[in-house]
Amino acid sequence: MAKKVALKIKLQAQGGQATPAPPIGPALGQHGLKIGQFVSQFNERTKDLNGTIVPVVITVYADKSFTFEVKSPPAAVLLKQAAEIAKGSGVPNKEKVAEITPEQLRKITETKFKDLNAFDLDQAEKIIRGTARSMGIEIAESSNAKRDDAL
Repeated sequence: MAKKVALKIKLQAQGGQATPAPPIGPALGQHGLKIGQFVSQFNERTKDLNGTIVPVVITVYADKSFTFEVKSPPAAVLLKQAAEIAKGSGVPNKEKVAEITPEQLRKITETKFKDLNAFDLDQAEKIIRGTARSMGIEIAESSNAKRDDAL
């Protein structure tokens, strides 16, 4: 028989570098979970995402045991890494802070695809393009499109 789910906790932590300090410690401690056990399991699963912020959904059961699912990093974090910037624009419609290539956009889309509400990669790419636009990041046009316009 399946265990009874008591609650779900959503957190964001640095992959491979989680510690019992806030926000993880207090969020898990108030529900009586073993913080050290979660931190070690989380760090083991996310060691390849070293330092990247990743969302995690922790399912807590009535017997104080837990399971967790690591999601893909937020699109904004991936876009900032690709553009090599610290933060997005305060006024994205007027001030552009960076530019990424269509190849970088496609790679981010493929990374996020399973967590997006889209049926194919083209539609998912539109979602990521919207996030980039709202951060003041432009997508460079491909060289083929420029050559076609020149003819």
